[in-house]
Amino acid sequence: MISIFKHKKLTWIDLENPMAEEVKSLVKKYYIHPVIAEELLRPTMRSRVDIYKETIYLILHFPIYDAAKKTSVSYEIDFIIGKNFLITAHYKEDPIFYEMQKMFEVGSLFKEDDIDNGGMLAIFIIRHLYDFALRELDHIQEKIERAEENVFKGREKEMVVFISRLRRDILNFHKTIYGHESILNSFRPAGEKIYGKNFQYWANAALGDLARVKSLLENCSGVINSLHETNDSLLTDKVNDIMRVLTIMAFVTFPLMLFSQLFSMNTISTPLVGTKGDFWIIVGLMILSAVSLFTYFKMKKWL
Repeated sequence: MISIFKHKKLTWIDLENPMAEEVKSLVKKYYIHPVIAEELLRPTMRSRVDIYKETIYLILHFPIYDAAKKTSVSYEIDFIIGKNFLITAHYKEDPIFYEMQKMFEVGSLFKEDDIDNGGMLAIFIIRHLYDFALRELDHIQEKIERAEENVFKGREKEMVVFISRLRRDILNFHKTIYGHESILNSFRPAGEKIYGKNFQYWANAALGDLARVKSLLENCSGVINSLHETNDSLLTDKVNDIMRVLTIMAFVTFPLMLFSQLFSMNTISTPLVGTKGDFWIIVGLMILSAVSLFTYFKMKKWL
């Protein structure tokens, strides 16, 4: 699907799941290099920036949360940046893009006079996507706080899967934006040559937004890893407590079983058996041995 937006001399063409016919029509009109045209027809795994005369081809991947997979997934956006036009291509529906398109249509993003070329518009979109990434990280932080509360409420077992999913989410987030800094640093001088020195200010602002995303991401990563270790320690302590109790119970019941086996032996001269009150004497000895062992374990602070 192709959407075209215009403001004065600036044109923004957005392609969602671009078709060969749509790309072909743009190649002739905007003199797009055949290599770029071929790349637009399929998603790529790697972010990069290429310069073709006065056109810059930029590929960036952004994290977006997939509710079905319960983790962040990579979302590719291709930018073909010309002097007075910007072509974007993406391969999934994205509400954040619709939001920016509305802003373009009503002219609210043109309050800044600097957005008068394709490079500035591309930077604006990138910064908006970083802002969206910060909002995604805010949701991750809320989940971390919820996990922390549950861990210290004694719900360690229930939190094992929840924390593992959070760690996976953060890891995928990190993998997606890992190469952005080097890409933007390459994009900045290329854009400055085409769009003037003012472009450097905008590119630096985008790098600042990226730094905030990475800082918050590192914070989330550190907290969730610490929480994972804490949860594991608490679970291990619980298991150790259970094993200790079971071991002590085995030691306490062992003499009881021994007594019962000894006095149930079919021998001619079994002590106590046959005397008056023999049953209660044997039961008393069993209880006494159990109490003695229990007292000993208490003194040793094993219970």
